[in-house]
Amino acid sequence: MIHLLLTMTLALFHLVGPVPADLGVHNGALSPCPSPAHCARADWSVADPAAALAALVPVIEATPRTEVLEQGDGYLHATATSALFGFVDDLELYADPSGGVLQARSVSRLGDSDLGVNAQRLAELRQQLP
Repeated sequence: MIHLLLTMTLALFHLVGPVPADLGVHNGALSPCPSPAHCARADWSVADPAAALAALVPVIEATPRTEVLEQGDGYLHATATSALFGFVDDLELYADPSGGVLQARSVSRLGDSDLGVNAQRLAELRQQLP
């Protein structure tokens, strides 16, 4: 009974929010951040953007509470859910062969501040690049 009550209470706090309308690649780039308070964006110079993206896929798939939703044509979209309240962030990666960069973007769906979570997520992914 206690487990059921706890589950129901946590379900009330699962704060998903709407899927951002600006996801995806537009004119060869990921969207800019609407606000640095709840979004992080980076362009990482790499020798082979497609290989860099491929190297990060297993890292993302192994990350707790993270799910890859779309992958193909040099693009990856995943969601990461916070442990306590279930806030959902959208993570995007785009292998830009013409620019020699792997573009990365992580944005919170809800709230005015992410307390640096999205920037930290990108920093951790950057460390995993070969």
